Amino acid sequence: MSRHRPPAPAKSPYITRDGWTALHEEQDALWKKRRKVVKHLSAAAAEGDRSENAEYIYRKKQLRELDRRIRYLQKRIPDLKVVDAHPEGTDQIFFGAWVTLENEEGDEIVYRIVGADEFDPKRNWISIDSPMARALLKRRIDDEVTVHTPGGAVTMFVLQVHYVNPVATN
Repeated sequence: MSRHRPPAPAKSPYITRDGWTALHEEQDALWKKRRKVVKHLSAAAAEGDRSENAEYIYRKKQLRELDRRIRYLQKRIPDLKVVDAHPEGTDQIFFGAWVTLENEEGDEIVYRIVGADEFDPKRNWISIDSPMARALLKRRIDDEVTVHTPGGAVTMFVLQVHYVNPVATN
């Protein structure tokens, strides 16, 4: 049995302006944090025997993790395409939309379709690459949407589509 893993499917290059700004802020914060970690690492290395120096080992691990994330952001950010424009017909679902759905039990839920680098389940922001978002794209108000999930097929109805946060406007 080999240890080869097939490459992950490519993520969509789309991102909202807020997501793009957040990634740049994260990158800047990581560089600042990296400077501090390098300073602490140098102090720990100066203490002598590195093989039993817990501070040195911890800081090396921390530096590796920071460098991995910085490297990812440096490769990912230039490839991203910021989507600022809203579509002309705002009754159809596209990237960046807040979509209000009703399930078969009558419960309403609001999802926002965002880029793969900014999805947040706590805020109900779903990646454009997710099965839910793919099922919603190009649908209109009052359409019935069936999403195939690991737990089975789920049917929902599109109630509203907004391209400005509906919570902020109320």
